[in-house]
Amino acid sequence: MKIVVATDAASPQVNGVVRTYERVASELRARGCEISFLGPGELPTVPLPRYSEIRIAVPVLGRVRRFLDAAKADFIHIATEGPIGWMTWAYCLRRGIPFTTSYHTRFPEYANALFGVPVKWGYAPIRRFHNAGIGTMTATRSLAGELAVRGFLRLLPWSRGVDTGLFRPRDVRLFGSDAPVFLYVGRVSKEKNIEAFLEARLPGRKVVVGGGPHLPFLKQRFTDVHFMGPKSGEELALHYASADVFVFPSRTDTFGLVLLEAMASGLPVAAYRVTGPVDVVVDGVTGVLHQDLEHAARSALAIDRKAVHAHAQQFTWAHTATQFVENIRNAHAAHARPDPEAACTAAFPWTPGHFDNTIK
Repeated sequence: MKIVVATDAASPQVNGVVRTYERVASELRARGCEISFLGPGELPTVPLPRYSEIRIAVPVLGRVRRFLDAAKADFIHIATEGPIGWMTWAYCLRRGIPFTTSYHTRFPEYANALFGVPVKWGYAPIRRFHNAGIGTMTATRSLAGELAVRGFLRLLPWSRGVDTGLFRPRDVRLFGSDAPVFLYVGRVSKEKNIEAFLEARLPGRKVVVGGGPHLPFLKQRFTDVHFMGPKSGEELALHYASADVFVFPSRTDTFGLVLLEAMASGLPVAAYRVTGPVDVVVDGVTGVLHQDLEHAARSALAIDRKAVHAHAQQFTWAHTATQFVENIRNAHAAHARPDPEAACTAAFPWTPGHFDNTIK
């Protein structure tokens, strides 16, 4: 089996999308699958406005066409809605090649938060992008429900995994043991709503791990917070294990891979009751979900860390990789039937009819 993944998110970018596809590729290659990436490294790039650390591809349709022609892939999967995603989208439509997609990032909400673009305007092109494919993978049931209400079709469940060998409870305290440590890990950008965490009146220490365009502003405003910069691998795992509560202030993430890394490290989660956390965190067992983030963080201190760690063991990258391949096969099988729409219920577990038709 040969799979090409077209993605605008690739190393050295540090985010959940990149980590997900890197781990899935590793799993599938170990099983004999040929998986290759059409990413920014194949094209000239320019810095993304307001996110200079992220480079986006310059549209060069000829290079994309030559790459995909040479790949001779059995399946094409489009991971992102950036320039590479749209060029691959156009290539497939012009040649009548069926393709799958995945929905990772709430670009309409981010455009609204950063530039004031109405959310409805943002969803129109994104919906067109995904509905042209034969199946769209989504990480959680609540996200699938929101997308279905907005007119997205042929939705497929695709969960995430965590490296439980790396992220695990450890006898380490990088920030001392005399006071609770509340931790945030992730991109430091405006849409992540990190101020809600840093403004909360909490005992002990607050630690932020990660980099991004909002970091200088936060450093200047919150001088009592420990800003550690980006971390990875063993160093990142030690930071998780040194904390007492993981605080996830985002209201716009579609999943939150860091939630799994935190829980695998034995850290209870404090988060809003929104898409992403509601599907990953068991309220009162692995964390606390509440519309008052300060209340959630304080209450999470009482959660049993052994129960948190045990719950995280069910999320494996092996299952994530298997689900990815099965989704592709099921979507193509449904598309090949004489009446593919009639096969939606069987092939696409998260179909629009399974959800309420109002946006919460």
